[in-house]
Amino acid sequence: MSDVTVEISRLPHGEGLALPAYQTEHAAGLDLVAAVAEQSPLTLAPGTRVLVPTGLTIALPVGFEGQVRPRSGLALNHGITVLNAPGTIDADYRGEVCVILINHGSEPFVIRRGERIAQLVIAPVRRARLSVVARLSETSRSGGGFGSTGR
Repeated sequence: MSDVTVEISRLPHGEGLALPAYQTEHAAGLDLVAAVAEQSPLTLAPGTRVLVPTGLTIALPVGFEGQVRPRSGLALNHGITVLNAPGTIDADYRGEVCVILINHGSEPFVIRRGERIAQLVIAPVRRARLSVVARLSETSRSGGGFGSTGR
């Protein structure tokens, strides 16, 4: 699979911060950092959520989306995750990339400027063409839902 070019622009409050970056050679996600004021870190109390700015805007090519996903270390070590994971950035969105974080942990969590808060995965999108039919084809599962194939 070939690389895709994504245009990116820093907003004034994102100046001086690292651009999203892959941390290892085969990483799927680019790390996003918090663009909060140096003198005003955000404190995320247990059970609360906050919208964290990244100080970036992006232009995804048509046929691609950006998926905002949690960082596993924050989830495991602090109970911090992306609330609407994966958050979707559409190809026609040009506003600031922001991350909705929630604290499922038992302690307040401080979000400081430049801290890695989430991952951005660039993924291809296939659009569906819906076809209304009178009946759907049968399968061995049929209408079996939650837990119907095991635990």
